[in-house]
Amino acid sequence: MDTQKSNRELIQNIIIDYTKVPYAYGEIEFETVFDREQDRYLLMLVGRDGDRRVHGCLIHVDIINGKFWIQRDGTEQGIATDLLEAGIPKDKIVLAFHPPEIREAGEFAVL
Repeated sequence: MDTQKSNRELIQNIIIDYTKVPYAYGEIEFETVFDREQDRYLLMLVGRDGDRRVHGCLIHVDIINGKFWIQRDGTEQGIATDLLEAGIPKDKIVLAFHPPEIREAGEFAVL
């Protein structure tokens, strides 16, 4: 299996695992959005918490040049941790939600 295909399957499986844990508040459902052509992978929250409408992105990961760019991570454990546990090296993970100058000081890839 080629690396790009296995990367796609890996991030999809990680995101799908998050959908199996019920959301703690309100009547909230998960929606996965997988754009395999553009390599964008999202987990959305949709529903109501009492009178409040909930619609937002919990997880957003792009695969760019063979690296996992974590654009948004609203999980407790962290998608980076899930990727590391799956054997992805730190130099293939970009914490894109941090500005470049902060990424430079960290352990993960800058670009």
